[in-house]
Order: sequence, then structure tokens, then C-alpha cells
Amino acid sequence: MTRQKTSHTFTKIAFKPLHTNLFNIVLISFFLTLGCGNLYSQEIKTKKTARPAVKQPDKAVKPVITATDTIKLDTVRPKKTFLDGKVRYVAKDYAKIDQKKKTITLYNEAELYYKDVELKSGIIVLDYDKDEVYAGRIKDSAGVLTQYPNFKQGASEVQPDSIRFNFKTKKALIFNSRTEQGEFKIKAAITKKENDSVYFLKGARFTTSKDVDNPEYYFQTNKVKFIPGKKVITGLTNMVIADVPTPIALPFAYFPMSQEKSVSGIIIPSYNDSNTRGFSLQNMGYYFALSDNYDLTVLGDYYTNGSYAMRFESAYATRYKYRGNINVRFENLINSERGYPDYSKQNIYNIQWSHSKDTKSNPNSTFSASVNMGSSKYFKQSINQANVGSNLNNTLSSSISYNKTFNTIPQARISLTATHSQNTQTEQINMTLPTLQASIDRVYPFVGKDGVKKGFIKNINLQYNLSGKNNIVTTDSLFFKPQMFRDAQIGMQHSIPLSTNFKIFKYFSAGASTNYQETWVTKTIDRTYDLSQSKVVDRTVNGFDAFRTYNFSTNLGTTIYGTFNFGADKKIQSIRHVMRPSITYAYTPSFEKYYNNYAVDASGRITNSYTRFENGVYGAPSKENSNIVGFSLSNTFEAKVRDSDSTKTEPKKIMLLNNLNFNTSYNFNADGKQILAWQPVLVSGGTQFFDNKMNVNFGATLDPYAIDNSGTRINTYNIDNGGSLFRLTSANVTMNYSFSNKGGKEENKQSERNGGRKDDLFGTNTDLNDTRNSQFAKDKDDDEENVITEFFNSKIPWDMTMAYSLTYSNINRESKITGNSIMISANMDITPKWKGGVSTGYDFVQKGVTFTQFRFERDLLSWRMAFNWSPLGTNSNWNFFIGIKSGVLSDIKWNKRSASNR
Repeated sequence: MTRQKTSHTFTKIAFKPLHTNLFNIVLISFFLTLGCGNLYSQEIKTKKTARPAVKQPDKAVKPVITATDTIKLDTVRPKKTFLDGKVRYVAKDYAKIDQKKKTITLYNEAELYYKDVELKSGIIVLDYDKDEVYAGRIKDSAGVLTQYPNFKQGASEVQPDSIRFNFKTKKALIFNSRTEQGEFKIKAAITKKENDSVYFLKGARFTTSKDVDNPEYYFQTNKVKFIPGKKVITGLTNMVIADVPTPIALPFAYFPMSQEKSVSGIIIPSYNDSNTRGFSLQNMGYYFALSDNYDLTVLGDYYTNGSYAMRFESAYATRYKYRGNINVRFENLINSERGYPDYSKQNIYNIQWSHSKDTKSNPNSTFSASVNMGSSKYFKQSINQANVGSNLNNTLSSSISYNKTFNTIPQARISLTATHSQNTQTEQINMTLPTLQASIDRVYPFVGKDGVKKGFIKNINLQYNLSGKNNIVTTDSLFFKPQMFRDAQIGMQHSIPLSTNFKIFKYFSAGASTNYQETWVTKTIDRTYDLSQSKVVDRTVNGFDAFRTYNFSTNLGTTIYGTFNFGADKKIQSIRHVMRPSITYAYTPSFEKYYNNYAVDASGRITNSYTRFENGVYGAPSKENSNIVGFSLSNTFEAKVRDSDSTKTEPKKIMLLNNLNFNTSYNFNADGKQILAWQPVLVSGGTQFFDNKMNVNFGATLDPYAIDNSGTRINTYNIDNGGSLFRLTSANVTMNYSFSNKGGKEENKQSERNGGRKDDLFGTNTDLNDTRNSQFAKDKDDDEENVITEFFNSKIPWDMTMAYSLTYSNINRESKITGNSIMISANMDITPKWKGGVSTGYDFVQKGVTFTQFRFERDLLSWRMAFNWSPLGTNSNWNFFIGIKSGVLSDIKWNKRSASNR
């Protein structure tokens, strides 16, 4: 049985390779014979030496198994194919297969695809014996080399002159390779691909220029280790500008090239000097790429006289939820040296926070923030801000709000708002921390099941409103100190308005309303005469108190349409006039019960009245009743004109006057002495010209009463005093005109956020922390590739913004122009690479030039050179910058500016 088993095994092994040739069959037979001979000799030897036993034949099986294993190891296996994947190729002219050389040649627009390798070139040679592929250029009919290879493996792409690649080892030899990694463009004479993650380069250059073959600058090095998507480590590196080597060289260099959105790293400072603060290192710091959702930049300045500044800037965002940024700036400014008469020291700071919530995250609630607060003198004295618009602005404002809607019946709303308003001239700060607003939607108690609101009764509605305030008035010196919170005024007000509206005689709209209010306060005053001080003093009384008021009002209005037709054949076919007159009446009774008397002198015989709710957050109840009727008239004028385009059949509508408003009122409680019956007529209006590019607004005050020699209004009509029907006491006109020969430009949002103008009428906003960005706003329709190739035959882009203001005053018969000024800001592309701009103005009353700024910029392709100069006033300064535009090389720059006069 042992023989049969062994023979079966031999037979199975001998006939396994069915496709072998005759030589292999003879060779296998020889080994089979040799194996049987060894087996037979081993069996005889065993029988002679072993002791007789019952189980002796079973031991002879073991050598048979060993012989079978020997035959398996000696068996010749078939050769594996040279590639373990499918190869696809195509060529325009021909694909030549050479069986002898074992090559495939593809010529003209050749393409080869294997696994994750894509190769396109003029000629491709595939050597399937060596598992290699070669690619190179070909010559066209003019003898010019064309169709450079394009080798792509995964996310890496190389465009060399020629390439040699091994499919098994994944190694490659690349000649004159060109590749892009982030903002870098790399060209190397010889590149050796060690594996998928490591390249060695010889004779390499790095640049951010668009043209890697003819860059305006590059970094030249001979030895490079390149890890795609991570880093580049070089040997001796020299900076070359316009093919001229510079003395700027480093013994070695490290360039981070992470494919992540941002990476942490050191921010190299810039050197500067100042006559008042000495030498300095500015904008040194570190950038922290904390996560994909938020980051942090820490910057600092240091001057040799002891001045220093710190800045913390962070941006954050979560998709479909919210986004925002925070800037915190602090500066310790020291002028001159201790002991000199001009020595001074002060601390200034500024906090900016902007936050917006995506409405998709929760449509029933919103949260937003726009904060700009800090020292009143920050923008005037900061060593890192040059924002004239902010300097001229007198107000800093902030707002943080949260709103929530409850989908109940009736619907309810609640909001919390914190506000801040700061006058940078008086340094007074007004804050609400916070303001609470809550309301319940209108309820129509008399509407039937059909829901129709028609008539006086069915339109009756009421609602409930709640308001709460924590109002703080303080100054810069007391900001966030204990006294600031001790002086806070806290109150709450409840109101229930009841109103209705209805039609009268079909054409008139009427309405009536009444409102009940209850006001709660936590502080009141007690006013008495202090004998020890011989004066009237107020004592603050802490504790809950309340007062209740109500009022009534009604209104009546209509709309009148009038059209003046001139004929369809006229240029102006018709003019339409819309008038909206209205009359309102409001009555508020006297709440004298909330008033008390106090002594004015020590005798106590002379007394005055006061209310303990004076200076409350919601004001005080009125002692006198109010009985006023108001009149208003609004007008709009619109024209239909024949269109200059003869193909259009419909006339074109043009707005002549957007609005023309008249407002006045009559007081029935007038006594003819201190209170006059008629209030001055206020006139206001506005319109637009030149395709809405020019905005014109005007206003005037017309007083029906005359004045005496001291300029006080008297109870005599001006017409009865020998004058006209109305006395013009004041008037103003403002005009804003923006025009250009190109599309609209982007508004400067950061300038507006700092308190300046978004149109940069008072000069551009320059953040001295980062001057890489252009000081000229990029046009929305600007195509960087569409450059001007000729000077005299090309269209020169330009834009201009103009503002004019005129103010007239005649309150006391002075009849003079109190304000008359013009401001102009213009920018122009002087040449395709040169830009220039100017902002200036003139005050015709003061007879002097207002703030003036000149700015120039040179586009040096990968570099940018800029210069701006403000020659006049306390804000006079100049700034020069030249540096690389790319953010990855932002530290390669030279920035010089004058010492600030602030």
C-alpha cells in the first residue's frame, strides 16, 4: 500500500505542469528516476539494519514522504508576468511592438496608463523586459521640441523634458522636471525619485513666479531633498533676481509645504527706527494653526526706549453654523526719554470682534456681534494703524445681540442686546449691559373663524411688550472700574398697546391707538435743601419703585396720484406725482402726582417741583399734558421718457425726486411765551442722477415766527414782522458721486469696521502689521490675465469718488455759509504695472487744503512695491514697502516708514 501511495504522488507531480515543453518533460523524468533510486536504496538499507518487529513495514513510509517533498522543491515553476496590472496605451501616429527587444514604442501624442500612473508625451518607449518606461519630447516640422512629458502618479504631477520610470521599484530619473507644490513652482535639472514620498533634486530652483522657466526671481540650490506635501530641505541656497545672483544666501534652507490649510510657524520681525522711540523689531511672533476651525496669531513690537505692543488675532469658523474673528491689541507707548520735557507714557488698546451665525443652523434663533471698543485715542496714536478715516471719526460703536423666536400661538420673541457707543473726542462711553426685549404677537380678539380683519371692530388688536435695561454712562478713565457699575441705571418697562385701523370714505386710511406703560426702577432720588452746605442736594435712594402712564393717538392719511401727460411724441411723455398727506394727533395727560416740592433756599418759602424718577433709564413721567397735532406730506416725482434705443417700444422710467418731505406740528398747550404753537417746517429730499451714480440730498428749516434783537423767537409771525412767510434758519446740501470706466470696486470692510469710510474717501486703510495686500481695492471684474499690452492705444482704467457738502446758517440773522468743502479720491492705472491714487479736499470756509494722501504701487509680478505719503497735518507720514506677494514667503520684504507725529 505504501508503494501505491508514493507512485500516485509522483504521478500527480509529474503531470501538474501540462504546458511544459519536451525538454522539461525529460528533465522531470530524470529527477523522478533519481528520486526512485534513492528511495529504493534507502528501503534496502533499512531492512538490513533494523531489528525484526511487527510494525517494521510501517517505518518504511517516512522516507517516501521525504522523497515526495524533495520532488516538489525541484519542480520548475512558470515565470511570472512582468507587470501585475493592466496597461492601456494610445498614440496618434503609431504603436510599434518589438518582440526581440521586448519594447513597445508610442509616437506623437502618446498616452500610457498603468494603475495610478498616467504618462503623456511626444514619444513613449515601454521596455516590458526591464519593467521600465521612457518618455521624451519630439520635434515638429520646424525642428522645435514639443509635447513635453506629463507624468502623474496619484496627486503628484511632473512636467520634465524626459523621464525614466521603473514600475517595480517605483524609482524614476527625471530631467528638467517642473512641478507645483502649493504656491511654490520647482524646476530641477535632474530629479531622482527614490519612492512615492522622497525625491532628490540636483540643480534646482524654487519660485512663486508664474513662469518657472523664466522667473523674475528664484532660489538656486544644487542639493535638495524634497518630500511632496510636507517639506523641502536644501543645501547652500542663493537668491537670484532677474538672473543676477544676490549676496543673500543661506548655508541650508527649510521650506514647509504642508497640504493642510495652514501650519504653525514663526513670524519673522521687520526692523525699523523712530526718532521718538528708537530702534525696533516689529511684527515678530508666532502663528498657531490650532485646528481646521480656528487659529491664533500672536504678534509683538519692541522699541529700544521701552515701548512695546502686543496683538492677538484669531479667526474661527464652523461650516453651516457660524464664523467670526477676534482682534485684541495693546500698546504701551513711551515718547522721548525720561527726563526730557516731551517725555510721555500711556497705554492704549482696542478690541474688535465680529461674529455671524448661519441661518441654516437654527432659523428660530440668531446670534451676531460687531464690536469695536477700546481707548478713544487708539486710532490716533497707534504705531501699527494708519487709518485716517478712523482718525477723523468721532464714534466707536459695538453691538452683540441674541434673538429667539418661540413658535407658539400667539408667537413670542425675546432678544438680548449689549450695545456700546463711545465718543472719541469727549471720551464719554454709553453702554447697555444688556437690553432685554420680549414681545407677544398681536392678538385680534374680535376676528371670526374666517380670519377676515375688516372694519373698526375686527381690526382691534393688542400685544404685550417687555423691555429691560442696565444703562451705564462712564468715561475712558473709569471703564470697567467699580464706580462704573455703581452708577448704572437699571429699569424695566411693560407696555400694552391697543390699536385698530379702518377706512373712511373709501380713500382715507385711519387709525387709533392707546398705550399703557408701567415702568420699574431700582434707583430714585430725594431732593432737599442742605443747610450745612447751603445748597440743594440729591440723595440716591436704592430700592424698587414704579410709575404708570398712558397716552392716546390717532392718524388719518391718503394717497393722491397725479399724472401730467405731454404726448407720446415728446421726449418727456409724462410726469407722475404721488402725494401722501397725513395728520396725526397725540394726547398724553399730566402725571403731576409723581411730583413733589423741595425748598430752594433756607427760608423754605420758595419751592420748586421735581420727580423722584429723574435721570431714570426710561425717563420721567411728564408733569404737563401733551396735546399736539402733526402734519406731514411726502412726495415722489417720476417721469416717462422716450428711450434713445429706437427698437424699444416701451418708454423708460426715470426717478426725478425720490422723496420731498414736509413736516411740522401744532401744540394746543402753547402759552405764546415760552412755548409757541407752531414748530418750524422741516424740509428734506433726495434724488439720484447719472444712472444712480450721483446721490444728492438736501434739507432746510423754515420758521414761521420772527425773532427779536437778541435772537429769541417771539410769538409774532415773520410775515407780520415785515418779512417773508417763512424764515430760512438753516439749509444743507450733500452730494456723493462715484464714477469710473470699469466695474465697481470692492468696499473696504475693515476700514468701515474701524470706524472709517468704506469708500476710502479719506485715504486707504493701511494695517502696518501686514502690508502685502494692495492698497488699491481689486475690481470685481478685474481679470489678472487680461493685461494691457500697449500704452497709447489702450484703455486706462480709473475711478473717482467725490463728496461735496454745503451748510447755510441764519438762526440769528447771521446769514452765512458755515460749511463748504469738497473731498475727492481718485485711482488710475498709469501703465499696465503702475497704479497711482490721490485723496484730497479743500475747505472753502477755512480756506485750506484738507487731508491729502498720495499713493503709488508697482506690480513686479511676484513682487509688489508700494509707497504712500500724507504730507499735511498731524497725520503726516510716509510708508514704503517692497516684498513678495506670496504668503509662504511673506517674510522676504523691506518695509520703511516715517516716524509718526501722533
